[in-house]
Amino acid sequence: MLNLAGREKAAGRIAAIGISYQMHGLVCVGRDMKALRPAIIWCDSRAVPYGERAFEALGSEWCLSHLLNSPGNFTAAKLAWVKENEPEIYERIWKIMLPGDYIAMRLTGSACTTVSGLSEGIFWDFKENAPSRTLMEHFGFDPSMLPDLAPTFGVQGTLTRQAAEELGLKEGTPVTYRAGDQPNNALSLGVLEPGEIASTAGTSGVVYGVIGQVNYDPQSRVNTFAHVNHTATDPRLGVLLCINGTGVLNAWARRNIAPEGMSYGQMNELASKAPIGSDGVCILPFGNGAERMLGNRNSGCSVHGVNFNRHDRAHLLRATQEGIVFSFRYGIGIMEQMGLKINTIHAGNANMFLSPVFRDTLAGITEATIELYDTDGAAGAARGAGIGAGIYSSAAEAFSGLECIAVIEPANCERYQEAYNNWKKHIE
Repeated sequence: MLNLAGREKAAGRIAAIGISYQMHGLVCVGRDMKALRPAIIWCDSRAVPYGERAFEALGSEWCLSHLLNSPGNFTAAKLAWVKENEPEIYERIWKIMLPGDYIAMRLTGSACTTVSGLSEGIFWDFKENAPSRTLMEHFGFDPSMLPDLAPTFGVQGTLTRQAAEELGLKEGTPVTYRAGDQPNNALSLGVLEPGEIASTAGTSGVVYGVIGQVNYDPQSRVNTFAHVNHTATDPRLGVLLCINGTGVLNAWARRNIAPEGMSYGQMNELASKAPIGSDGVCILPFGNGAERMLGNRNSGCSVHGVNFNRHDRAHLLRATQEGIVFSFRYGIGIMEQMGLKINTIHAGNANMFLSPVFRDTLAGITEATIELYDTDGAAGAARGAGIGAGIYSSAAEAFSGLECIAVIEPANCERYQEAYNNWKKHIE
């Protein structure tokens, strides 16, 4: 533990604070800046009917062209649920916040949000370049409930004496950056320009690509938000594809297909013994709930093409990983229709990206170079804070020291494409 002098010295070295937070949640705050009820987190589905009714009432064309998404289960719809079901709480609301806004307020005593945050809550009108009056009027929300706007990079408030004492930091330290988890993950990987993609593959999987024009998917199969560096004059939109069943499928395969006690590394080695395409075995990885990419269809996981006379564990384990990658490729096709042109895929060296089979399949089927980095969201938020505080002159300088630890070039593209075409027949 640090002694008092050492603690003060360490606190003095903290020049700025960056915040990364779970997206799409709702925190309702009274005038005393205290939460009025427990936060409603992103995956709480109670608001789905409210978003669907708004989508129908406002019209799909208006919602998609102005908000770039259906109101769906996002923050605005969650607030509509509170308004109808907890009117006594709703009447006491001073400000509504995303989780990161609330953390920043507790640190600084100032209530503010960002364009990126409002867009993920489905409050931002991209045609008006302002909070959506139409959406607010539809739900009957008082516009004063929205916090003031602050820049994503820049001083958003300074640490209060009370917060500084509790955290062991210096009073007046500025909060200079905040972003939701997926935009921040993209930032942490240096993904800021059109054609760049950030990907994660833990329990679920995310492909987050940047496009350079305001656009949307007419079928609302992917989500589109203002990226951390978006401006009205220089648009940068983050298109987010989420696949529910990625690492969770691989974990299921370990429990039910792999021999008892086999590690993930050994599974990867066994999977590599099967040929590209798994000799016709295909697995659709949709066994972890409804998939937005499939029009909110809950089709379940399914296995196709098994021949009892020639297929074994190796084929099934490879088909597991290929099925996950092919679902990514299917979603990337939607993103390509919106104007995304893939140049590189950036990822942290973790989870499914530790598997050579997974990496090689993704590079081969997308024909994109994969760059693996030794970083995480916390490091990204720290760099974001440095940009916002002017410690770095630019994002390029902030990420100049980002270490790329592996590069995977696309190979065997025709063979992967043939395997993908065979897989895709079972989804369409």
